[in-house]
Amino acid sequence: MISPAIFLLLMAGLLGVSDTANVQQPYVQQIEEWRAQREARLKADDGWLSVAGLFWLNDGDNAVGAGPGLDIALPPGSVPAHVGVFHFHDGKTSFAAAGGADVSVNGKPAQTAELKSDTDKDGPDVVAINALTMFVIHRGDKYGIRLKDRNSEYRRHFTGLHWYPVRPEYRVTARFVAYAEPKNIPIANILGQTEPTPSPGYLVFTLNGVEARLDAVLEDNSLFLIFRDQTAGKTTYGAGRFLNTEMPKDGAVVVDFNQAYNPPCAFTPYATCPLPPPQNRLPVAIEAGELKYGEH
Repeated sequence: MISPAIFLLLMAGLLGVSDTANVQQPYVQQIEEWRAQREARLKADDGWLSVAGLFWLNDGDNAVGAGPGLDIALPPGSVPAHVGVFHFHDGKTSFAAAGGADVSVNGKPAQTAELKSDTDKDGPDVVAINALTMFVIHRGDKYGIRLKDRNSEYRRHFTGLHWYPVRPEYRVTARFVAYAEPKNIPIANILGQTEPTPSPGYLVFTLNGVEARLDAVLEDNSLFLIFRDQTAGKTTYGAGRFLNTEMPKDGAVVVDFNQAYNPPCAFTPYATCPLPPPQNRLPVAIEAGELKYGEH
């Protein structure tokens, strides 16, 4: 027979477990909702799964269409054999539609247009025909046309995202250390280019008993972390993963690795992803966030 004292201790323990579960459940639900939204963005008409081509521009005229032998080859049967010409010179790109091609620029019918790239203010300008869209990207000294196709094979054959279970212990508060002077850190991409990228500072935190540091760069109104850990190439994407956090408040930043996600290169060969700088290759295994996709 269990004594009253032991019975009370057991009940207190059970209630404690229940209370913990009740506290964690809203957090788990929040992360699951965020993950569902991430997958929806990938699968959207203009999401990364729709990226179906990347064509680096040559100086002068670059013919585009579904016909043979063109500089920018569109999927056969999707559009006319000749859609038009992208003219590129000295970092500037314009587009001229072929006669009879039903082309729009930024949603309005157009025959000719000067095109801003994705690195220009208010860019990029989007050229559309049928289920295809095209726009200029600028990477280092290279300019190219990125093609998106709502009927892309990557979108049609998408099998869904996979994640580690949500683990609250991978949500940590980091100390933000601002650089005394504005600093650029070199960030390489898969093209072999290296770009100096503004960094406001770095984060210091302890995870699995190990102190770690991550240099942050700016993305819109957030800190953008490009990192690689000891799960890379095993259970997570080999090149590394991304994570966004809110801007620092009172010298602290919440870093939630349950929201770590794969770069676009995990889903399409036509992305130009940045790679983790050497100092962001962590000595710990972060068993949280998005798992690798397919064979990547």
